[in-house]
Amino acid sequence: MATPKGKISKARKHSRRSAHWKLSMPGIVKCPRCAKMKLSHRVCKFCGYYDGEQIVKVEEAAK
Repeated sequence: MATPKGKISKARKHSRRSAHWKLSMPGIVKCPRCAKMKLSHRVCKFCGYYDGEQIVKVEEAAK
């Protein structure tokens, strides 16, 4: 029967097992200002607002 050659450290064992708990999908939420879907904790691509403040000036698309 095969036996391990050396002791596997706790850090190596835990880092190998840590990949099982990853999220399968990024956190997507609705923007409170324009109601479009965006990544959480990021500036909205469509309106340029984050946490109630305008961070990026976004030009309106031609109507």
